[in-house]
Amino acid sequence: MIWKHALGCICLVLWSWTTAYGQVVFQPVTSSVYDYLDEAANEGWITLNSAVKPYSRIFIAQRLDELESSRKFMSRRQQKELDFYLKDFNKELKPDKNFDKRYDLFYYKDSLFSFTANPIFGGRLSLNSNGSVFHRWNGGEIFGSIGEHFAFAANLRDNGLGEDIYGANYLVNQPGGNYKVNQGQSGSRIDYSEMRGAISYGWKWGSVSVMKDQFSWGNNYNGANIFSSRQPSYAYINLKVNPVKWFDFNYVHGWLVSEEIDSANVVFVSGVRRRTFMRKYLAANLFTISPWKRLQLSFGNSVVYSDKDIQPGYLIPFFFFKSVDHTYNGAGANDLGENSQMFFDISSRQLDKLHLYASGFVDEISISNLLDAEEHTNVVSLKFGARLSNLLPNNIWTIEYTRTNPWTYRHQIASSTFASNEYSLGHYLGSNAEELYLAWRYKPIRGLHFDLSYTRAIKGEEMETQVINGIPQVQGLDFIETVAWYRNILGFRTTYEVINDGWLFFEVQRSTVEGFENQYTPEFFQGQTTTISGGMNIGF
Repeated sequence: MIWKHALGCICLVLWSWTTAYGQVVFQPVTSSVYDYLDEAANEGWITLNSAVKPYSRIFIAQRLDELESSRKFMSRRQQKELDFYLKDFNKELKPDKNFDKRYDLFYYKDSLFSFTANPIFGGRLSLNSNGSVFHRWNGGEIFGSIGEHFAFAANLRDNGLGEDIYGANYLVNQPGGNYKVNQGQSGSRIDYSEMRGAISYGWKWGSVSVMKDQFSWGNNYNGANIFSSRQPSYAYINLKVNPVKWFDFNYVHGWLVSEEIDSANVVFVSGVRRRTFMRKYLAANLFTISPWKRLQLSFGNSVVYSDKDIQPGYLIPFFFFKSVDHTYNGAGANDLGENSQMFFDISSRQLDKLHLYASGFVDEISISNLLDAEEHTNVVSLKFGARLSNLLPNNIWTIEYTRTNPWTYRHQIASSTFASNEYSLGHYLGSNAEELYLAWRYKPIRGLHFDLSYTRAIKGEEMETQVINGIPQVQGLDFIETVAWYRNILGFRTTYEVINDGWLFFEVQRSTVEGFENQYTPEFFQGQTTTISGGMNIGF
């Protein structure tokens, strides 16, 4: 009889999943709705776990619907912004199309099926004393749902660049691509395409998705130091669980791109070489607990493993992966093992209008030598920041500091680095670096932003490993002992979102770059430059 009771429990669980609303389509992090939700959370009107992005569209819609009860506390500009975003996200809340809806190329919804299609196109022209660079993009996106639980999304963007200014070796806070150089009559140009999307199954308290996209872990306003999403998108399984208000759980298992040639699998067909990269995977989890309202404490760990099949131990979402690594690869002092990490994030909005946050990425740490200045064995990245919203109406101030010790995000085995397509998964400055970021934003009317910012970034020399008894070591490295590169940027930017997902923008940046310019800085930005940029964008 026990098996009958067990079968009954399983059927009850499955029935509860399939009778709960759970369509999950993830909203690209470039959407301006993220900034609006952040402002609302800082005001204390909603609770937001901003350590994990992207958010799903249904999550965003529910937060916007929740904000209706705070409308009487909002300024006229905030009320208009709420109405503006509901033109889009009421698709998730309303049973039909009978509402004030945004412009879409195509939109359909009935009791079973919904479908949205929109174009993507835009361009950016940048000019300074070193020349000019034009970046154009075009493509399209679709998303929709079938029934109450299945959802899908696809986003294709083809890019063309006059010069490589986002490459993996450059210290720029912009997503990069897997570039292809084409030669034409007017000279060389760089092309790359980015295909993103997902298929998802959701229920009331969670979702599971197969995705090819970018994600970000760690609170920040100028580049996360846990997972930063600077690398080209890669495929991964994404599990999200939120069974109670005070607990969130996130897990990914990703198929990274090593770009390390597997020499054992190189073949020649008709004299043409076909190369194969070494296999490379990522497993990561993040637990978020809210002991008090508007306070989130997050902690988790990850492992990058390669040169083998998918390991079942890394598919168990809530494991401590370093211990699993000890099982697979040994725990002796001379066993290098896989590349494992730990991290944490703290976010507090308990004071109205103020967001305080800190995050840490631990690549390797020695507790016994934590306070010993002579050992230098702690391979960590730390970020601290604060954002003050609307102490003066429509004004937002931000300060953020990031310090990353030597050897963080690196590894002794090339195929196990914390990277994909040679782009670091962590902070865009990489190891042995620090950054100070100051920003002021003024939002006078709906959709219009004026931003003034200052960024000071410094990077020390990259250190080589020390080999002791045949094992590479990372001890004895001083933080920025010698300045190899630094950059100061004073920037002004104005953006106006004319329609949903349709922007005009203009920007002026005064920058000074010195040091290893050719190694870390595109030629276009080298030296002292005043760069003027402008353009427009439709879609993501």
